[in-house]
Amino acid sequence: MSTQTDKVRRVTVPQIRARKRGEPIVSLTSYHAHTAAIVDAHADFILVGDSLGMVMHGMESTVSVSLDLMITHGKAVVRGTKQALVVVDMPFGTYEESPGIAFRNAATIMKETGCGAVKLEGGARMAETIRFLTERGIPVMAHIGLTPQSSHIMGGFKTQGRDAESWAGHIADAEAVAEAGAFAVVLEGMVEPLAAKITEKVDIPTIGIGASAECDGQILVLEDMLGMNPWTPKFVRVYAEIGPLIGQAVERYAADVKSRAFPGEDETYS
Repeated sequence: MSTQTDKVRRVTVPQIRARKRGEPIVSLTSYHAHTAAIVDAHADFILVGDSLGMVMHGMESTVSVSLDLMITHGKAVVRGTKQALVVVDMPFGTYEESPGIAFRNAATIMKETGCGAVKLEGGARMAETIRFLTERGIPVMAHIGLTPQSSHIMGGFKTQGRDAESWAGHIADAEAVAEAGAFAVVLEGMVEPLAAKITEKVDIPTIGIGASAECDGQILVLEDMLGMNPWTPKFVRVYAEIGPLIGQAVERYAADVKSRAFPGEDETYS
């Protein structure tokens, strides 16, 4: 008699969508299989963010990230996970030109990586594209507020909504992407009262990063919250100082190499 163990099922887009005003949604970024496997046990969704250009590849901004690079890292994260929904960022230049081009590139990301959804930046101006993608079977997470791919136009990474007169535009962006079919929206770098107001007004989950604790969920860059980024944003709570620990470990290793203080041949693979 054979027995069948329960298969671990991934979190789905409808499950994330249903968490509006429910239990807060937990999310982190990940760019490779081994960190994804660690995060997988605790996150509802994992974002393969184009921030990997800066975090992993030393780029000055996310603008230089290519579609192939996102696919390479997306594959790794999917391989390293079993239960979290994996969302992959669409990089700059792969979706802005037309809904048709956005669909082609989003479909390539999903087919090549096996991810469950894509994320793109922009509010009302991207509503038509979001609708085009979702009507053709591609789940979309939107991203408004501080949008890093537009940082050159914004004049850098600046908190959004400090001027109350700008609130109406941000609220309109959130309502537009929700109406177009996005299943959730990231609110980045936004003053807390504005993010709380948007969370109250839209009927899809809001995911905050440098926004309000009132959002329906939160996301951080993994390397930021682990203390591995020397320029950690002010809004990030650092949960572990892994960066200095790595430095100490490398220093000890270097000392062992110089003193030839290694295990004997018989001990190496025990």
